[in-house]
Amino acid sequence: MQQRLDTGLPFMKMHGLGNDFVIVDARARDSRINPALAKGIGHRQFGVGFDQLAVIENGQADAHLIFYNSDGSTSAACGNATRCIARFLMDETGKSELSLTTERGALFAKDVGDGLTSVNMGQPQLDWQDIPLAEEMDTLELPIEGAPTATGMGNPHCTFFVDDAEAIPLTEFGARYEHHPLYPERTNVQVAQVIGPDNIRMRVWERGVGITLASGSSSCATAVAAARRGLTGRKVQIELDGGAIWIDWREDGVWMTGPTAHVFSGTLTPEFLGSLG
Repeated sequence: MQQRLDTGLPFMKMHGLGNDFVIVDARARDSRINPALAKGIGHRQFGVGFDQLAVIENGQADAHLIFYNSDGSTSAACGNATRCIARFLMDETGKSELSLTTERGALFAKDVGDGLTSVNMGQPQLDWQDIPLAEEMDTLELPIEGAPTATGMGNPHCTFFVDDAEAIPLTEFGARYEHHPLYPERTNVQVAQVIGPDNIRMRVWERGVGITLASGSSSCATAVAAARRGLTGRKVQIELDGGAIWIDWREDGVWMTGPTAHVFSGTLTPEFLGSLG
């Protein structure tokens, strides 16, 4: 049944290295978010605009998070949004450590000082059926031109290691491989260049979004892929269009550390919400 949209909907605009989010706090009220509404809010001219929308709900842990892409599709994981929300909840509660649940599972977050927030994104998914891929194969080097590596971080990833990340026409390249037949649920696409010891330059095409300035789960997937291929160690710095992020693949999971920003808070009007009905 269609819900009445006769009251406004408060939200926050946050970002992690330019990977930007609309955050809706639904712990005390119905968020009313659905795919059509998420897509409307995500439009950068007619809505607010975002790479992902995240809904904070009550849960058995400190909070439960739900993620939408800007095309209205859902995602089980969003690393930078998780860090942004963790920072918001830490500031709200005074806690320095949190447990958050997502469709990906439970994620542990902590304040590491200097304005940086770390999130354990869990163990990577390395088997073909868990990523998922369409058929059984070695995920280290896919039978695709460029021999990319497949990794799951609660969402699928396809990482190409290239000589010059800047030279790749990412709009065309990303759109082509997002819809590759080997990825039945589509995929995030990264082009990565090793530029120094444990230092990677990476550009990102996000599934359901397009080019983004940063991506937490993509950074985790690229770090895992680079370590598996012997290109780097398990602790790396990744240079994204929006800045640097640090990834550490430990025994207990893939830890991601970086800055966050709360840009502004606002309220979506009843007229706008009603227009998306």
